[in-house]
Amino acid sequence: MLNMLALLQEPMSAEAAKNLGLFGAGIGFGLAILGLGIGMGRIGGAIADGIARQPEAAKQIASGPFIIAILLEGATIIALVFGLLFKIIK
Repeated sequence: MLNMLALLQEPMSAEAAKNLGLFGAGIGFGLAILGLGIGMGRIGGAIADGIARQPEAAKQIASGPFIIAILLEGATIIALVFGLLFKIIK
């Protein structure tokens, strides 16, 4: 029954396909930024927890996660660039 209903629908216009592409790009951007926020929050929480447990090692604890934060930001920027490219190509 569902397949027969799909046959009765009109084909999607070019404008509707473009709008769906923009909608998908917006969702992708939002998910990338949301993932960055969650990751940075977890890194910051882990640093605060580690410093609270061992205040004398604060310098060593705070210097390590910067590499992870930089990689996380780099992955987010790459995701945003790919989203823009796919939006432009579509």
